[in-house]
Amino acid sequence: MPTRKSKATWNGDLKNGKGNMSFGSGAYKGSYSFKSRFEDGTGTNPEELIGAALAGCFSMALSGDLAEAGYAPEAVTTNADVALEMVDGDPAITTITLNVTGNISDIEKDEFLELAEGAKKNCPVSKALAGVNIKLNATLDN
Repeated sequence: MPTRKSKATWNGDLKNGKGNMSFGSGAYKGSYSFKSRFEDGTGTNPEELIGAALAGCFSMALSGDLAEAGYAPEAVTTNADVALEMVDGDPAITTITLNVTGNISDIEKDEFLELAEGAKKNCPVSKALAGVNIKLNATLDN
């Protein structure tokens, strides 16, 4: 499997500096700053990118698990809410809440929830974030 690459450059001090992040594939390049991370400034932040990575990984894993179980998922849409909070005087990602909606025919809610929990537990990004409390809200939209 390939090694994926990303790059970040920060210029200046923490509060007044600014930076850029980019994906090695060229699919994304964006700016970030103290304000975009800890306040409501313009630009992205590492937490937003972690949320996108987890939402993407989880959606793919759940779609794969659904197909393996004999279902034909029409769509799996996941939003990730990443909580950055102060813990013992330092910022920390404490909780990520995945809000997933599945459009899958002929599946019972309980089985969908079971497969969603399995995908949450087993997708590679979830495993990488093992120290974070990952919560799941799953609904069907058929």
